[in-house]
Amino acid sequence: MEIKPIMEGRCHCGGVEFEVKLPNGFEELSRCDCSMCSRRGAVVTSVPIELFRITNGSELLTLYEFNTKTAKHYFCSRCGIYTHHKRRSNPNHYALNVACLDGINPFELGDIPTTDGINHSADRDK
Repeated sequence: MEIKPIMEGRCHCGGVEFEVKLPNGFEELSRCDCSMCSRRGAVVTSVPIELFRITNGSELLTLYEFNTKTAKHYFCSRCGIYTHHKRRSNPNHYALNVACLDGINPFELGDIPTTDGINHSADRDK
């Protein structure tokens, strides 16, 4: 499994394609235990928004929002695969489903830390 500085990815049906720049490889690999993420089980990596680009099929993306509606979760409307989301903890970053990246098997990445999305800081009274 090779992590390249520029990688391509796609949903299951191939309708949504994207390119991501990973100059430092995978950063902040994680899973999340919030109600949404625990159900989809994806391993994600975080990248600044400007390093991610949909190259084909943007019209197939469907947006899903819940709770505070800060995070923007994107799915292929044909095959249902979650590709990425705008992060609630850092709206200047996308979290990418690493399983959508060509040549990456998330089961070969070793132990992945879990983010405490159940007790997200944005849900606490300040």
